[in-house]
Amino acid sequence: MDDVLTIVLGGGRGTRLFPLTHHRSKPAVPIGGKYRLIDIPISNCLHAGLKKIYVLTQFNSASLNRHIAQTYQLDLFSGGFVEVLAAEQTPEGEQWFQGTADAVRQAARHFHDVEAEYYLILAGDHVYRMDLGDLVESHIETGADITIAAQPVSAAEAPDMGILTFTGSGQIAGFEEKPKPDRLAEIGASAPPGTPAVPLSPDKPFVASMGIYVFSRDVLHEILAADMAVDFGREVIPHAIAAQRVHAYLYRGFWADVGTVRSFFDVNLMLTRRGGPFNFFHPRRPIYTRPRFLPAARLHDCRIDEALIAEGAYLDTCEVRQSVVGIRMTIQHGAKITRSVLLGADAYEEPGAELPMGIGRQAVLDGVIVDKNARIGEGARLVNERGLQNADGDGYYIRSGIIVVPKGGVVKPGTVV
Repeated sequence: MDDVLTIVLGGGRGTRLFPLTHHRSKPAVPIGGKYRLIDIPISNCLHAGLKKIYVLTQFNSASLNRHIAQTYQLDLFSGGFVEVLAAEQTPEGEQWFQGTADAVRQAARHFHDVEAEYYLILAGDHVYRMDLGDLVESHIETGADITIAAQPVSAAEAPDMGILTFTGSGQIAGFEEKPKPDRLAEIGASAPPGTPAVPLSPDKPFVASMGIYVFSRDVLHEILAADMAVDFGREVIPHAIAAQRVHAYLYRGFWADVGTVRSFFDVNLMLTRRGGPFNFFHPRRPIYTRPRFLPAARLHDCRIDEALIAEGAYLDTCEVRQSVVGIRMTIQHGAKITRSVLLGADAYEEPGAELPMGIGRQAVLDGVIVDKNARIGEGARLVNERGLQNADGDGYYIRSGIIVVPKGGVVKPGTVV
């Protein structure tokens, strides 16, 4: 694993996650009450012994820089590091990153001389727990130039993903980004499930790319120098299949791309369920995050069911069901929280504020994301009674039917949505 350099792609503007990305980059978005999305790929790396990690970003990178600096301070004598490489103007170019491949091309000047035979490329907004060491070993053992981590998917899921087809030996023969249903039927007819090299089940007869790649060092540099392709999924991988040995690493565990408000909401609620396919309670592969010196959560006369309550939270005579309550979150007397994700607060405030941070007295929330440092006034009712899919309101947004109160947002007392 000392021969592997990991590159975590921080993503673009994150418009599909707005307003959660209005003040931060996608990898810095909080998840699970106390973590950030970037903690998941970095933790997977550290468990595999991968300790040379660059994170590429260009939008709203300040909070991500701060989080990484405060969290991932590796042993000075190990040669390991976790560093952010932000987009920058150079004599070679003045443009922002134009896509995933272009981001790696522009940042290559910083890691070209790092001793590494293989490059592992990860996304910064995925939720999964994978043995990345096994992925790298598979790349080496098969003699591949490029290895793509892939997952079996159903016919319903396939149109939203990049679908791979295979030769009889298991080498990737084709790649199609988000194929239409008629094209999907052709792929299924020409590549039936259950080939010896890539065994699949009838309910999941297609194989989708997870956006996780291993490149042999020279292959990546040659590809990036040969043409000006800007995206791995849409350009680099399809072009490379004809000229390179491209193999798949089949992964059957839980994986989610948390790139939209809906997917972010659904994954957080999944974390609260008993027996969910992913959680933060793994005995040997924990997800790391910034250590904080916070008191235990304090609850008085509360009814709690299917919930995650982070440290430092204070709940007073309230009801919380199927929800995530983040660090330092305050929920006042009589509030009722259902199917909601409360991201918490960055700091405590002195008592006596006219409209305190957190959830006010007698407030009702159902299907809501409340970003950090927000203030929900007394008696507010946020339940999307009209079933709106997308709307902008006074102190809130509605995206995919979910009410989102932005960071530092204020919902006035008595507001009804």
